[in-house]
Order: sequence, then structure tokens, then C-alpha cells
Amino acid sequence: MKKDFYELLGVSKNATKDEIKTAYRKMALKFHPDRNKEPDAEEKFKEINEAYEVLSNDQKKIRI
Repeated sequence: MKKDFYELLGVSKNATKDEIKTAYRKMALKFHPDRNKEPDAEEKFKEINEAYEVLSNDQKKIRI
């Protein structure tokens, strides 16, 4: 099943790069393993990083 990176970051499909960046930073702080001791925090943090990597790169973004 393909992940919805927009949903993961909590932004709309027509979000600007600045909105994506802001949402990423907020989620990254929330789920960073050094700050969040929940068992699934590290996995969630990796998913958030992957989502930002794809959505911030226009070449990768086209493929989703």
C-alpha cells in the first residue's frame, strides 16, 4: 500500500513548499527519538523524513 505523504505531514495536496517545510519541522520535533520515548517514535520519524524528502524534491514529487 502506497503511503500518502501529504496526509502523513498533515498538509493538503496543493500545499506550498513553505507549508510542507513547516509541517515537517513540527512533526519532526514531535517524533524525534531523543524527545519522544514512545516505541514507534523512531519509525514515525523515519516516515516523516521520507515524506519530506519526496515532497520537497520536485523530481520525486512528480512520481507520487
